[in-house]
Amino acid sequence: MTKLSKMLEGNKLTKIVNVVRNNSKVSKEAPSWMKESEKAVPKKEAAAVAQGSAKHQKLLSNLPPKNMLQKRWISSTSSARLYSSGNPGSMQQRGLNKGASLSSALVQMNSFDRRSAFMTRSELKKAKRVVIKLGSAVVTRADGQGLALGRLAAIIEQVAEIQNSGADCIMVTSGAVAFGKQKLSAELLMSMSMRETLSSVDRTSELKNIAQHELKRPNAAVGQSGLMALYEAMFRNYGILVGQVLVTKQDFINDDTREQLFNTIRELMALNIIPIINTNDAVSPPPQDTVMQGTLNITDNDSLASRVAVDINADLAILMSDVDGIYDRPPKDDGAQLLHYFNPKNTNKIKFGEKSNFGTGGMESKVMSAGFALDHGCSVIICNGMKYNTIRNIMAGQNIGTMFSPLEIEGTSVSVLAKNARSGSRKLSALAPEDRADVIRHLANSLLSNEKDIMEANEKDLNAAKARGVTGPMFDRLALSRSKLESLCTGLMQIADSSYDNVGKVVRRTKISDSLEVVQKTVPIGVLMVIFESRPDALPQVASLAIASANGLLMKGGKEAFNSNKILIRIVNEALGRYGCSDAISLVSGRDEVADLLKLDQYIDLIIPRGSNEMVKSIKERSKSIPVLGHADGICHTYLDEACDPEKAVKIVVDAKTDYPAACNAMETLLVHESLLTNEVFYLVCAALKKANVEIFSGPRLSEHLTFGPPKAEKMSFEYGGLACTIEIVSDMEEAIDHIHKFGSGHTDVIVTENKDNAEK
Repeated sequence: MTKLSKMLEGNKLTKIVNVVRNNSKVSKEAPSWMKESEKAVPKKEAAAVAQGSAKHQKLLSNLPPKNMLQKRWISSTSSARLYSSGNPGSMQQRGLNKGASLSSALVQMNSFDRRSAFMTRSELKKAKRVVIKLGSAVVTRADGQGLALGRLAAIIEQVAEIQNSGADCIMVTSGAVAFGKQKLSAELLMSMSMRETLSSVDRTSELKNIAQHELKRPNAAVGQSGLMALYEAMFRNYGILVGQVLVTKQDFINDDTREQLFNTIRELMALNIIPIINTNDAVSPPPQDTVMQGTLNITDNDSLASRVAVDINADLAILMSDVDGIYDRPPKDDGAQLLHYFNPKNTNKIKFGEKSNFGTGGMESKVMSAGFALDHGCSVIICNGMKYNTIRNIMAGQNIGTMFSPLEIEGTSVSVLAKNARSGSRKLSALAPEDRADVIRHLANSLLSNEKDIMEANEKDLNAAKARGVTGPMFDRLALSRSKLESLCTGLMQIADSSYDNVGKVVRRTKISDSLEVVQKTVPIGVLMVIFESRPDALPQVASLAIASANGLLMKGGKEAFNSNKILIRIVNEALGRYGCSDAISLVSGRDEVADLLKLDQYIDLIIPRGSNEMVKSIKERSKSIPVLGHADGICHTYLDEACDPEKAVKIVVDAKTDYPAACNAMETLLVHESLLTNEVFYLVCAALKKANVEIFSGPRLSEHLTFGPPKAEKMSFEYGGLACTIEIVSDMEEAIDHIHKFGSGHTDVIVTENKDNAEK
């Protein structure tokens, strides 16, 4: 036996911790879970330990820090995937991970403060202590004969990543009985006598049935050792030790055994050992009427995992089974919807289905256990452990399973909204063109009649934006005004007037034969998803275009315009409701909806992102199965030809830049024919821009012509989004076209000329 193992023998671990605490800067206040055991140490024995304190302190200081294995594993596994930003230091670590000795690790671990539960999935990557429960269906093969080794290996790899990234993992696992069934069935068959083997009566099925249904406790006893050997071998590949902790319900009822149980778990975690906890099915269970009041009673591994998570102050408990999460009704029922967030207060609103064929728990037990953990500050996710990369995806913030949250999640799930939009688009298509036009006109008039409510909501958004320090074009796009509403009303009326031939218009007729004619008609696309940022005025515009073309529509507005969008979508739905089509257009508002919507290719036919370059590019990259009609940049040009009319040129240029400088179709670059530098046109245009407070930057060629001209533009391909623009000169029409193709974005470009041939080039 090594010197270290002798020191850890018996109760010496507690004494060593006591000595180091009294001779170090760590708090000398004994943790509550150690006070009782320290009282039992005789004074004489404690004095003997104190005499050797220097030696013991030196020994503990040389113990490996908790993060030693983490560094070794990461350095030897170049492909290791971590959950935060992909590097070893990205996960915020506790002080005990920074080279802390074992003694200080235990003290700090006991003082690990209870925080409130995480509210959203984006916070899950901050979890520093995670309990992972593997249900029987997850670790067992579909035929019940043995373990699903491939699935189990994948789960262990993910658990190892969390552990080696600096967090603590605790596993609560099933599978011992299943493993024992496999071994005992084979053993019984092998032990058949020669006479039984040669007998005409085949007892194979009988023996298998005995092994599977009548030998539960022997199965558990045989399976436990094999299961732990398997876990130990698998985790060893990642440089991680595991420790088995067998428990019964009685261990939680008895105060002394419960205290010792969690002392053991804490000490294992301090040594960077993953505790693997399982109920000891090899012994008879205690009487079922033994109930502890005021806490969660241990009835299955779900309640066991929740009790463990609460008592060790875990941040997150992941309960893995063979169901995707909580549904609003039994999953097999038509129309059952998966709830990505769930508040236990709403338990009475859902209907549970039948429990799994494996294990002892059911969905009701999972919900009760998860609610207990959530009430005590531990976040819980119920998910399907049969799927690949479940744990990784959860820690990455993806919508996997059902997250228990204290928030009251309002509204309908995105999948239901998308489904409703699909059926709503068919209703719109069935309306007469005059009815669709009437809906748009009613919407236009409602904008003005509801001006007070709209402006009050917009004022809330503006105040919130000011508090966040939002200024410039972003703030301008967010603001609504009477003039904007009037302009919106006018634009919507124009859409209504031109909408009569949008659907069902015959584009082409081709006569194939005397009895066959092919007709090409315009039809709706189906369901559109439009994502826009801080422009609330975009909502009624996009909605009107969708109504005019009889398309269903899902809109995702920026959180900056939450209040404005809320009142505007209400007005849109009221207009549609007059013809029974209110479900055709919906506003998606929440945290994780865009990622979910990008997967709904069975409902959504086209995505149209409107906003910043970064946002549009992000949507394009993330949408794998739904086409995206996206325009990332709005670098628009106006070209003043040598044959332009001076008065028209001034009006067009000023309007193109100043009418709505934050819009994506505002002018960003003004190209001027070089001949205009010698007459008044160039100077009239520049003077008008300066009078409108437009900041001017010069292109390379213009800078060469002007000795004391405006500052030089940093680059020619630039979207200002405000009262600023670049002016450059060109030699002719062809050079202007080349410049636009090289530096423009193909959004909106203008030529100002009186020469018809140039205008039509």
